Amino acid sequence: MQVQFSIADEPDARALEKGRMLFAGETLFVKGVVAMDGLPPADRMEVCFAGRSNVGKSTLINALTGMKALARASNTPGRTQEINYFTAAEEHYLVDLPGYGYANAPLPIVEKWQRLLKQYLSGRQTLRRAFVLIDARHGVKKVDDEIMSLLDSSAVTFQCVLTKADKVKEVEREKILEQVRGALAKHPAAYPEIVVTSSEKGWGIPTLRAIIATLE
Repeated sequence: MQVQFSIADEPDARALEKGRMLFAGETLFVKGVVAMDGLPPADRMEVCFAGRSNVGKSTLINALTGMKALARASNTPGRTQEINYFTAAEEHYLVDLPGYGYANAPLPIVEKWQRLLKQYLSGRQTLRRAFVLIDARHGVKKVDDEIMSLLDSSAVTFQCVLTKADKVKEVEREKILEQVRGALAKHPAAYPEIVVTSSEKGWGIPTLRAIIATLE
């Protein structure tokens, strides 16, 4: 039976409170990693965020943590060239992966990022879920399919997060959602719920916090 990839339900009060508490404290930048031997100790659960350059990844992380300047948002594709680690409370790492689909970056740099990404995804035992961000204005592109296939082969469960949902009208958003569902259906590692967000309006942020806080 084909998975339908429904919109994530509103979490119950307990999950929402757990999510609120996880992000209520200060979120701290730990380090930027350029090689596997630079990763911090695998001593807590971690989730990572992946997405095309300018999909709104840094802005989403800032919205989750309530800290406007935590992750650097940039209009320059490919600015985030490291795996950036942040703490959330005592028991979580939030991991900001390098943006992909960067047309202006030199090929050797792109290849280096891709190698590091593959090593990280296949070798990090404490990684519980990847969140793949898809721009609500554009849907799933070929480069998104490639990262999803990498997650499939790495056996990392990933969940689609639709960003910038406030930038499109509801009718257009439904069309994009259908396209996204069709793309996700091809990937065995895809989690069967989509989180629709707007960092600007706050849509979906409490839901995403609750999902992260209740992962086991």
